[in-house]
Amino acid sequence: MGAQIEAAGLVKQARDYLVDAGQRYVIFWDIVRKRGNLYRDHLKAGQPPVLVFDHEIIMDGHDLTPPSNYKLARIIPPEGNKVDPKQRPVIVIDPRAGHGPGIGGAKRDSEIGIALKAGHPVYFILFDKDPVAHQTVADVEETQIAFIEEVARRHPHSAKPSVAGNCQAGWALAILAADRPGTTGPIVLNGSPLSYWAGLEGKDTMRYLGGMLGGVWVNALLADLGGGIFDGANLVLNFEAMNPVNTFWKKQYQVWANADSEERRYLDFERWWNGYFNLTKEEIHFIVDNLFIDNRLETGQLVLRGDKKLRLKDIQEPIVVFCSSGDQITPPQQALNWIVHTWNSLEEIKHQGQVVVYMIHPTIGHLGIFVSGKVAVKEHKEMINSFDMIEMLPPGLYEMVFEADEKNIDPRSENLIRFEGREIEDIIALDDHMTEEETLFPLAAAVSQRNDAFYDAYLSAWVKAMMTPMVADTLRQLHPMRVSRYGFSDLNPLLWPFESAARKVKKQRTPAAPDNLFLGWERAASNWIETGLEYYRLASSFGVESAFQMLYSERSPLNWFYPEASPAPLSTEEMLERRLVQKQKSKAERERWLGKMRQGGFVEGVVRAVVAITAADEILGRETYMRLLEMAQRHERLKTVDPTDFRRIVRDQARILQVNPPLAREALRDLLPCEQ
Repeated sequence: MGAQIEAAGLVKQARDYLVDAGQRYVIFWDIVRKRGNLYRDHLKAGQPPVLVFDHEIIMDGHDLTPPSNYKLARIIPPEGNKVDPKQRPVIVIDPRAGHGPGIGGAKRDSEIGIALKAGHPVYFILFDKDPVAHQTVADVEETQIAFIEEVARRHPHSAKPSVAGNCQAGWALAILAADRPGTTGPIVLNGSPLSYWAGLEGKDTMRYLGGMLGGVWVNALLADLGGGIFDGANLVLNFEAMNPVNTFWKKQYQVWANADSEERRYLDFERWWNGYFNLTKEEIHFIVDNLFIDNRLETGQLVLRGDKKLRLKDIQEPIVVFCSSGDQITPPQQALNWIVHTWNSLEEIKHQGQVVVYMIHPTIGHLGIFVSGKVAVKEHKEMINSFDMIEMLPPGLYEMVFEADEKNIDPRSENLIRFEGREIEDIIALDDHMTEEETLFPLAAAVSQRNDAFYDAYLSAWVKAMMTPMVADTLRQLHPMRVSRYGFSDLNPLLWPFESAARKVKKQRTPAAPDNLFLGWERAASNWIETGLEYYRLASSFGVESAFQMLYSERSPLNWFYPEASPAPLSTEEMLERRLVQKQKSKAERERWLGKMRQGGFVEGVVRAVVAITAADEILGRETYMRLLEMAQRHERLKTVDPTDFRRIVRDQARILQVNPPLAREALRDLLPCEQ
């Protein structure tokens, strides 16, 4: 009897599961159909940004000289959201890496939303689908400088705008800040690969792709096949190929397994993910050749125009770097190692008067850095609330650390922020063997240059001759990323029945119980498939890495044909000369600050005394900042000081304390005589 009851229960579970799975099957394919229709509707609408905030275009790059396809939008605060025009403006720039703009404001809880809630005027730099003919990276930089200057002009009584660049927009922002120092306030680099050669062995294999394909000539070929336009769908396809687990199974299974709740989230994301935006051949060639293949930005060899070489150490604004250990596209090494290569030591950062702050999230993925609502309401919120404080930090390298604000010291946040002093060695420790592996890439860059020269001299003209506008557009429409979208839309009559079937199924929906045996088997099967795809990814990555290391090692025969890839080491005289120059600069900088020890009066003396007490352990918290701010707002002498001047005074006094703490404290007698 017990066996019969058990068998009947098993039959019921099987029946419930089959009904549930069949209903989810119908709903899933209806969602896929909607995704295809959404893609087509987005195209018909001109692929507008996926912002959820109202906005107005206040400047158009097409009207500037040189022209570009970028636009400056003012974000209109939602009803009930008060913005203080005297607060520091915040500018957000989304990545132009195959997708369209708007992901930085696709949710209420986002970079844009958090800045609005904090009362900041917010601006957004977006771009059209198609670039201006022969548009260059230098043209885009000129446009963005004009936009930033316009924002500053609109807020003459505010501090300089803080600018946040997401992914590709981050390194473009670093180029702008190095080329035109002083244009912005603090800059934020979110998941931005400034050190593309860096990464952990056995893990970060995307950096090998350019070398394995022979270099930048492939991008030139794809641009020529597009009639001078590089199709952004190629970049999106590359991202998808990096993660076969998610691309071929997990993303779809999550929708099927949670068909009742995943539709809106899935379609909102796919609307952005499937909006392919293009670049010119000039842009993609510059980006891949200078940043990914030859790494010229990090090494100070990048030339944007003329013969001026850009150096990241020329950036004057405080720099905030936000990265994540869970990021497979821009791992922490690619986001941070440029600091090691730009400044030889912490002392050099201080002598340069630079402030560099970094923050490493333990788990979030690449897109989550600037898409996740949880990240927005914590990390981005605290960065935005800390801009004024960051401008008052003494020159140096800091890590931004969070702790719960149990004393409610800052009413704007549930967290207290500390900026803990770090050494260059702390960044080096994040890597496995930084310099050893990066010595392979110069040979790959040399191969790329020669292959590109050969393609440009002998093949490019033939490809261009065959590519009429009609042929180029046909190739774009036949791209697998597009076919997989419009091929599963209402253009496909096989999907038509799912629309009405899904409506009926949703009215009669009977999901299986969570403890259903067959539902558990389904989840187990999904885990097995994910594990198999992950093993495939690991094996593929290992094969690519091994091939790259073998092809471009110091024992490779390629070294015989590319001697320029192994530059001669510096002579003893050159090394001594460089050290002497650096020593002279450091001495001059030190003498300059020593000369300011007794300059100033009451304001400088009070600020120096407070900083000397609160920052003695090289850990500066928000509590310290709040005290300084309260003192500046209430004291009769201090409240008359302009906020911008006050931030400068705090930084100067902190730097004086760094140079010679005993002498700086002793000099307080001259700044604060007893009669005061």
